Amino acid sequence: MKVLVTGATGFVGGNLARELCARGYEVRALVRPGSSVLTIEDTSVERVEGDILDRESVRRAAAGRQAVFHCAAAYTFWSKDPQGVRRANVEGTVNVLQCAAAAGAERIVYTSTVSTIGMPKDGGLGDEDTPLTPRALHGHYKQSKFEAEREALRLAEPPPRGEGLPVVVVNPTAPVGPWDVKPTPTGRIVLDFMRGRIPAYLATGLNLVDVGDVSAGHILALEQGQIGKRYILGNRNVTLKEMFAMLSRITGRQAPRVRLPYWLVVGAGYVEQAVSGGLLGREPTIPVEGVMASKKPAWVSSQRAVQELGLPQSPVEWALEQAAEWFAAHGYLDPSKYRARS
Repeated sequence: MKVLVTGATGFVGGNLARELCARGYEVRALVRPGSSVLTIEDTSVERVEGDILDRESVRRAAAGRQAVFHCAAAYTFWSKDPQGVRRANVEGTVNVLQCAAAAGAERIVYTSTVSTIGMPKDGGLGDEDTPLTPRALHGHYKQSKFEAEREALRLAEPPPRGEGLPVVVVNPTAPVGPWDVKPTPTGRIVLDFMRGRIPAYLATGLNLVDVGDVSAGHILALEQGQIGKRYILGNRNVTLKEMFAMLSRITGRQAPRVRLPYWLVVGAGYVEQAVSGGLLGREPTIPVEGVMASKKPAWVSSQRAVQELGLPQSPVEWALEQAAEWFAAHGYLDPSKYRARS
């Protein structure tokens, strides 16, 4: 099958493109001019220059493709240009979905995020049917992804409300593994731990998943997913403290023992945002949006994807080790200071 992947120079899209090639798909990638192509180097991926905000370049890239995976997004909890984040995530999504359908794509898989999944008030696990309250949409990234997913699901509806596009939505949780080139916020936690830059932890939690399983989940959604439906691609709910304990066993570094109160970290984030983001114009190391989003553990259930798609559930410890080894091997830290202990 001939497929197009947007965002193939990023973490999820890059791993997906590599997996598609390994399975014999004919893969084309829409690549912004000047972007690093490390994630798809030494692969058979065909590169087409363009931008998801440029409909003509999207049309060229989608021509002759039987399926499209739209993974490209502005994934950041801080930006000098918040409106640019919205344009990329919302307008870019509409462009890709409409151009893919116009080019004759039989199936489109849109990569959303766990951030659009609601959390039950009683502290249970969120799932695809849990409503999301507006109060949970902290910051421009989550707001833009929520709006983008809403547009994707609307476009999948039949006329007159929608356009009847063959869209399936997937919601990855917190993927970890190799080829996290930027890195993502979750990958940065792993890297900062390895660098010894995490002296304390917050009482929060997340759902970890092997990025290889996320790639498989995208392909399963293409092959078996129901149009207009969304699927959480996740695995194991852990506290941040448990994640650090796993990283400690993998790397030999001591896990932080001090727990910081939420209000203190938020306050420090605002101060640093004013200095680093406001005065120096660089990304803060403590993004307020990210901290506020972590106030409540993002624990969800992936049973729909497991039962309906057959989503793999690989050990997250293995995914964390793969991430650590990849960072050590690709110059993100001194490899002599990292020794896998598993």
